[in-house]
Amino acid sequence: MLRDKEIREPLFDFLEERYGKCRILQEKIMGKSRADIVMVTEGALYGIEIKSDADRYLRLKTQVPDYERYFDYNILAVGSSHALHAAEHVPESWGILSIEESGEGLDFYELRAAGENKKRSLKRQLSLLFRPELSRILKRNALPEYSSLSKTALIRRLTELLSPEILSHELTEELFERDYLKIEEEILAWKRERGRLGGLSTGTGIRRTRRREAKLYVSHRIRGRRKR
Repeated sequence: MLRDKEIREPLFDFLEERYGKCRILQEKIMGKSRADIVMVTEGALYGIEIKSDADRYLRLKTQVPDYERYFDYNILAVGSSHALHAAEHVPESWGILSIEESGEGLDFYELRAAGENKKRSLKRQLSLLFRPELSRILKRNALPEYSSLSKTALIRRLTELLSPEILSHELTEELFERDYLKIEEEILAWKRERGRLGGLSTGTGIRRTRRREAKLYVSHRIRGRRKR
């Protein structure tokens, strides 16, 4: 019986072979849910939910709407015991991977390729970025800083001024370049410059006393296609 922890590393290797250059973020908050894996590729975000042989589908019904709001493509990766009925639990646009044990490790079967998710919201996707990352997008595109705007208002302004194609590229580039060892300092510096720092919280979900959380939840490796 395959369990979640036995699936992840082999799954990362499969995704690298299947999609080429990618960055893997684990356990990312999306709305009221948490995505098991967010895969960043050039110009697209993939949400990946794992259901091992030991898991049940109880929470998936409430998770699916959040996956659909945030990601360009979604994939359900299941242990082989779930393969027969997996399609009953997700929309038709979702890809489905079946994973089973073999003598040499794990075998991956793409039962259905992921299709484009038409329900995604670019504003929701941009909300995955921190304020300093949004500021860099403004600077690269020769736009004003808009320092008086809230993060929500700034995202709305970005979607008014830049095309979805440009923003999707900028979003994924920022996620590729994100350094979780530096982002807290960047956020604190940004707030100090504007006189908005109060208490220990940065207002972004990262607290100064919880540095280890980023190490727990994210793979810092950017994976590229192996040399042949």
